[in-house]
Amino acid sequence: MYHSEIIGHGMYVPPGVVTNHDLSKIMETSHEWIVQRSGIEERRWVSPEVTTTDLALKASEEAIANAGIDKSEIDCILFATVSPDHDFPGSACFLQPKLGLKEIPAIDVRQQCSGFIYAMSMADAFIKTGQYKTILIVGAEVHSKGLDKTTKGRDVAVLFGDGAGAIIMRRKEVKDCLKDSFIWSTHLFTDGSSAKDLWLEAPGMALGPERLTHEMIETGKHYPYMNGKKVFANAVRRMCECTILALEANKLKLEDIDLFLFHQANMRINQMVAQELKIPEDKVYNTIQKYGNTTAATIPIGMAEAVKAQKLKKGSLVANAVFGSGFTWASAVYRW
Repeated sequence: MYHSEIIGHGMYVPPGVVTNHDLSKIMETSHEWIVQRSGIEERRWVSPEVTTTDLALKASEEAIANAGIDKSEIDCILFATVSPDHDFPGSACFLQPKLGLKEIPAIDVRQQCSGFIYAMSMADAFIKTGQYKTILIVGAEVHSKGLDKTTKGRDVAVLFGDGAGAIIMRRKEVKDCLKDSFIWSTHLFTDGSSAKDLWLEAPGMALGPERLTHEMIETGKHYPYMNGKKVFANAVRRMCECTILALEANKLKLEDIDLFLFHQANMRINQMVAQELKIPEDKVYNTIQKYGNTTAATIPIGMAEAVKAQKLKKGSLVANAVFGSGFTWASAVYRW
């Protein structure tokens, strides 16, 4: 059987920094209020003309260069996003020509904050079966254009940022299962009974004769809604569960992991997960304080940032855990 390894990584965030102090000028909030509840100090928001695939292109180009491959070697694109350029076709279809690629499959993965690990799992399966050899996996988001930037929407609006991250996964023949770099396992879960506790109601085909009406807009149904307390509690529980499951599946102990890269939804969630699992603070790498929640992009952005900070090095054993809308959650273990 073939295995897959991560051979390249990249990230891109727009230059526009939006601090908590900036937000306090347009809504009733404060730097202290936001930091206390989320750990976020600033985030990046795009200028009006920039799209999700524009960010994805930058991150993809960096990942391709970092991998040291020619882009023509890519034979599949998996694009995780909750903020596509358009309802259809998928954003991967718009990214493909921007990269100058033709005819290879370009697939959107719509699993929200869990999307990147879901896409990694799909890529790993494609490679293991021999269907594809070199896959580009992208997570990219532009949230800033879809937020209610008033006091009414502040509980959600202050949390989200724009950004993109990407990796290249490639086929590998593993000779030493303990030392070689490759994806050890991925674990995916969903509980759709809580779908409406974190969702975007409109526009939608389940809303009656029209997918979007003036009334829906006036009542704010086109903005994201979150049941914060329920999301927080479930995120902590599920991220702990799937982390332990991933370790057990690979006969690992917590102390065997060199670095934990968790989804960046809320610093308090990650601190609670680390506390529950008794993970040392220096083994958890967070980026939310700088970039906010970039949903599907948080994991690859975290990878790239951790490499720059020399927290993630060749040979590091890494564990990911994510949780998001759906509810969906997932984990992964791999040797970098």
